[in-house]
Amino acid sequence: MRHLLPILRLLGMLILYMSASMLLPVLVALVMHDGMEWVYLESAALTASIGALLWFGARNASNELQPRDGVLLVVLTWSLLPLVATIPLLIGMHEIGRPISLTHAYYEATSGLTTTGGTVLTGLDKLPVSLNFWRCFLQWQGGMGILVLVVAVLPLLGMGGSQLFRAEMAGPMKETKLTPRIADTAAGLWMIYAILSLLCYIGYWMAGMPPIDAIMHTFTTVSLGGTSSHDASFAHYNSVAVEAVAMVIMLLAACNFALYFSALRRNDARILWRNPELRMTLICLVGGGLLVSLVIWSTQDYSLGKALRLGMFHTISIGTTTGYSTWNYEAWVPFTSVFMLLLSSFATSAGSTGGGIKTLRCMVLFQTARHELNRIVHPRAVQTPRIGQTRIPDTIIRAVVAYMVLYVSTVLIMTLLMLASGLDLVSAFAATLASVNCTGLGLGQVGPTSNYAALNDFQVWLCSIGMILGRLELLSFFVLLMPSYWRR
Repeated sequence: MRHLLPILRLLGMLILYMSASMLLPVLVALVMHDGMEWVYLESAALTASIGALLWFGARNASNELQPRDGVLLVVLTWSLLPLVATIPLLIGMHEIGRPISLTHAYYEATSGLTTTGGTVLTGLDKLPVSLNFWRCFLQWQGGMGILVLVVAVLPLLGMGGSQLFRAEMAGPMKETKLTPRIADTAAGLWMIYAILSLLCYIGYWMAGMPPIDAIMHTFTTVSLGGTSSHDASFAHYNSVAVEAVAMVIMLLAACNFALYFSALRRNDARILWRNPELRMTLICLVGGGLLVSLVIWSTQDYSLGKALRLGMFHTISIGTTTGYSTWNYEAWVPFTSVFMLLLSSFATSAGSTGGGIKTLRCMVLFQTARHELNRIVHPRAVQTPRIGQTRIPDTIIRAVVAYMVLYVSTVLIMTLLMLASGLDLVSAFAATLASVNCTGLGLGQVGPTSNYAALNDFQVWLCSIGMILGRLELLSFFVLLMPSYWRR
């Protein structure tokens, strides 16, 4: 057990951070006069007690984290922090006379921190502003990753952060160092995240959103989370300007933040368009939006302008795993809704705040398949898979193949479990894919006109597990199931 003490110490610090973050909705409650400030003060005190207990019990632990420790800490963080984040939801909903179960509270908090955006709550417009603020703020914290923020301050605590950074970051960029020090890299990524958030807020405010709504929707747009403070989501505003701002920010947030950081450091914007993954991400999202627009224009009684507005917004929203909606897209031909849901599996870049398989992994798989086909035709030719001018290392190919095996297996098993629990085929597959991809919005019983409250407790817990698996990108979780991991 001694080797677990550094992990418990850091976990205690993360819980203490979460308790401090509960003070922000206190200010919102005071400014908006919704009478909920004591809910967050009580929640913060209880959370701080739990964090302090963990930290104090392991205060004399070594500062060194082994590579395997980073993996375990990441899994524990994304499993346990949502449990802590449920406290304001449980107390707050009871305070307003709408108590919810732990199952639903855990789903709501997990959906927030994993930036999924699904919800089990209704009557969002009537919720206290501070409670909606907390739901949205959870997404902003989870967007770039709480652990990446912690990595930026670990050196101040005498702790190394490289193992934690590699375990937390998404996609094949895990081993990439943008700066000599991991802490500087983490701080740089958070700086880009903060700049994009500021631009998003200014855009929403200028487009006519009320200031508090602009703040909350900034949190959920930059994080590609999609939570809204209104039941009607973006349809509440019915504004082309608001939707345009959202589309631009969603496209920017779906691309690799490390590229923005590199472009700023080198003062060379050409770095962005030279990147094959960024180009492919934008081609998939914009091209997919034009395709959906064309389909609904030809099959629905819409003008070309309305078809472009609806098709582009929903394709970018769902494809980037955000999940805002302004229309019941299930009323369109089935191709469009299925296409958008499948697009969410691969249309975001590694190193972005989006979920899913990531564009880069799909490019690696495609180039590997192409290489194998060429090898069949020309068995003696010496060729290597490449993306652009960069050779794909064998280690990356193996990692991507392993990820895809786990991804497909997870989706199939979860869908079968959903079916066994009584859910229909469309809803079961959509709920699974929307959870594992951290998209939130699905089809059928979890489509744009409903939410996850329509599911039973078993199905809701299954979706919560799916969101955590998706946020961990599967590998970090499944490695804990290996007996060799636990042998010292």
